[in-house]
Amino acid sequence: MTKDMTIGIPRGMSFYNNYPFWYGFFTALGIKIVLSDPTTKQTMSEGASLVVTETCLPIKIYLGHILNLIKKGVENIFVPSLQSIAPKIYNCSKIRGLPDLVRNVIKADINIIEPTLDKSAKHQGLYEFLAESVKYFGITNMDEIKKASKQGWRVYNNFLVMMRSGMDYKKAMNYALQGKVFIEEKTDKKSSPINVALISHGYNMYDERATMKIFDKLENMDVKVFTSLMLTDEQMDEGIAAMGQKKYWANENEMIGTAGHYLKDNNIDGIISINAFGCGPDSLMVDRITRKAKEFGKPMLVLTIDEQTGEAGFITRLEAFVDMLFRKKRSKIIANAEIKEYDYVPQTNVAETVFIER
Repeated sequence: MTKDMTIGIPRGMSFYNNYPFWYGFFTALGIKIVLSDPTTKQTMSEGASLVVTETCLPIKIYLGHILNLIKKGVENIFVPSLQSIAPKIYNCSKIRGLPDLVRNVIKADINIIEPTLDKSAKHQGLYEFLAESVKYFGITNMDEIKKASKQGWRVYNNFLVMMRSGMDYKKAMNYALQGKVFIEEKTDKKSSPINVALISHGYNMYDERATMKIFDKLENMDVKVFTSLMLTDEQMDEGIAAMGQKKYWANENEMIGTAGHYLKDNNIDGIISINAFGCGPDSLMVDRITRKAKEFGKPMLVLTIDEQTGEAGFITRLEAFVDMLFRKKRSKIIANAEIKEYDYVPQTNVAETVFIER
């Protein structure tokens, strides 16, 4: 019997950062990808119904996407266990145990493809991880797997090049998946009076339902947004050092590293962080960033989200913060403006002429 060469990928967790790689890798091996639908309120509520209230929003959303794939009739669902991305650099427990969580709360006849990446352990590196990802489909030739991985990196690197050029996330993703690279001319970009660094994980800020299209909202307020995907790994590593930290969490670059870089950037007017309610690692990192922002004199807005977050209050806080940044920048410009001194000499020629004629 021929195996179904189809794999379902949920739009959650590592999807937002890593999908370009997986697209290139799986398609190069002839495996068709089925994505879950974009997040909706129903996605959230269905996922939330499976776990205890204290579970963080990204996990609830992820489970909702698993259910969505099951409704689509997908049997093979990709749920990787990302234990460690480098020696002694770990993910949070929920990300590490994601396959076990899915298996225990979703009672359906599905095949969970659960490769493990653990660079803190022996024989669980990248190629072992990739081999596990396609073993079910009968693909075991390592030369073939390595060749497919090169295609994955090609798509991923194209995506990063466009993101680092300042391109919109959706556009960069679409171009990369089409095998294209397009760099927008800086002269074509609309300059914005306010620049803000958005500090968050990809699965929070790029999920339009979770953060209520925050990029569109800020753009409508004439704010240009800078994120971690616009930075190199070296820049984020330097950012961690600038914060006086040593890297421990796998996603610390997205938070501490990005914040450290943009806090030093004089072109950045303020910092906005988005973190999920109940996330232990994030609460520690956001506290650190908040204290450092005060030292650098950078205003910071902390937004905490869960499935109950209302859009009205979300927008109000954004508008108030952006308005404060505008007023702060305006005051700074006025304070630094040069006031030219000159002697005032009234124009009296007309009056003298009239007096003489009389």
